[in-house]
Amino acid sequence: MDKQANIQLDFSSLVPYQPRRFVPADVDLTNREQVELLWRQLLDRPIQSSDELEIWVLDRSELEAAVAQQQSVLYIRMTCQTDDPQRTQAYTDFVKTIEPVIKCLSDELDRKMIHTADALSFNPSRYAMYFRRTRSDMELFRAENVPLQTEDSLLSQQYQQITGAMTVQFRGQELPLSQMRKYVLETDRSTREQAWKAFLDRYQQDKEPLDNIFDKMISVRQKIAEHAGFENYRDYKFREYHRFDYTPQHCRQYHDAVEKYIVPLQRQIYQLRAEQMNLLLRPWDLQCDPLGRGPLKPADNLNQLTEGLCTMFGRVDAAFGSQFQMMLDEGLLDLESRKGKAPGGYQETLHEARKPFIFGNTNGTDDDLNLLTHEGGHAFHLLACTHEKLTAYLHAPIEFCEVASMSMEFLSAAHLDVFYRPDERKRWWRDKFEDCVRALIVVAIFDAFQHWIYENPSHTVEQRQQQWIELNRRYGTGIEDWSGLEEYRASQWHRVLHFFQFPFYFIEYGIAQLGALGVWMQAKQDTAKAVENYKKALSLGGSRPLPELFSAAGLEFDFSEKTIRPLSRILLSEWQKQLQD
Repeated sequence: MDKQANIQLDFSSLVPYQPRRFVPADVDLTNREQVELLWRQLLDRPIQSSDELEIWVLDRSELEAAVAQQQSVLYIRMTCQTDDPQRTQAYTDFVKTIEPVIKCLSDELDRKMIHTADALSFNPSRYAMYFRRTRSDMELFRAENVPLQTEDSLLSQQYQQITGAMTVQFRGQELPLSQMRKYVLETDRSTREQAWKAFLDRYQQDKEPLDNIFDKMISVRQKIAEHAGFENYRDYKFREYHRFDYTPQHCRQYHDAVEKYIVPLQRQIYQLRAEQMNLLLRPWDLQCDPLGRGPLKPADNLNQLTEGLCTMFGRVDAAFGSQFQMMLDEGLLDLESRKGKAPGGYQETLHEARKPFIFGNTNGTDDDLNLLTHEGGHAFHLLACTHEKLTAYLHAPIEFCEVASMSMEFLSAAHLDVFYRPDERKRWWRDKFEDCVRALIVVAIFDAFQHWIYENPSHTVEQRQQQWIELNRRYGTGIEDWSGLEEYRASQWHRVLHFFQFPFYFIEYGIAQLGALGVWMQAKQDTAKAVENYKKALSLGGSRPLPELFSAAGLEFDFSEKTIRPLSRILLSEWQKQLQD
């Protein structure tokens, strides 16, 4: 049996990265009264000097880390087995009883901290970003939004329960949806078609409840925005995400640039694919190997995969290899796909231990390698910040978090010989450049879709479906044939967890894809310098503004035509190189 099957999900062996000073060792962080008491102790504590304020800030940070870790553990356990009622109830209870208290009391702590800092003229550069975000949160907070935010979280949990329960009867087996991806990569076209339709048919069975959940979410989110004085949830969410360095207009410029420079590149890729396959391309023909080769398979089992990844990461930098080995040794991964497990993959932070946890659904294809290099990048980002005492600085802005993960996909790919032969590596790079093109387009579609949704909150299900189809046509190549598949196409968006759980979290992937390509180009010139810049930027966590984090990595923060146009040429050139014998 693979090591991954023996994951201990109670996390009882976790210890704080440094001894607690304020939070009692025996406190029950799922008990509302005990949690509230600690928050109120901070609220009631007098602060007479800058030194006392700094101690107060660190005590608050310790408390926030402990409670955040408790929630992370409950979330991990729930997503690892969504059909376990005890795990579901434990997470639900936390969301219902602890989160609302924390949100209200955190706002009071914010106000105490900022007012005290102002009175003491305490404003060292060390806390500049922390105070900037805190002031923004104070402006955004409304007590009447707390129950609405709880409702939104519980609706998100319902989505995960529905999708986590999805399985498909395929070829005499009951399979989790995560296992269906490998069949869409098969050489046999009828297998690909059957698998593609079976996957979407399963979502179609729950189409009505998923639409109902999303309609409720839109209504709740619009109320949240209005309570905070915003016309729509999009503008509210930009503020909540601390998007200080770009606006919705910048996103629209990205959409336009992708349509102008990336879609034509996708058209060339699909045109060659159609010629090589001698087919009128259908949706199930877009990701298999166009030369009729079977799917790339990096390893025969999870042990072999993770051992190879230790080697690969270690070649990028010795610290990365030892850090990934630590995660394996301490059981900080759950990678097996199984019935009842939530779909997708993520890296979750165990804040007090300063440790990462990687969740995934492996399927025996190259997807597994992409999953773990991506989530591994997130894990290394966190581990680069273990020195950081301030919990608020453990996380960079999301846009740069994704640079960390996507850049690791490229940096580690220099060592693909751990898994693949030379001809397979050439094929991998062709797939990688095609995936980059596809990803930039997907981001434009997904982001534009969300802008439309929340600019038009009173839309109907039918209008939402039509907008989704229109966006796919706008960014389509005109080569792939969707005739007779309109029903599938109209509701494909249901499978995108981000729309339900992380609204407006997708433009980050486009920004980060451009950044990761920049890191890769640096590495082509000087690998050691690129890795040095990468590690330096990761170690800053959230202590610097977004443009400064990019600068530390040797990048310019820009996702407009200025960046997209030249990168489109580089992508085309590199893709064409992989076609040469």
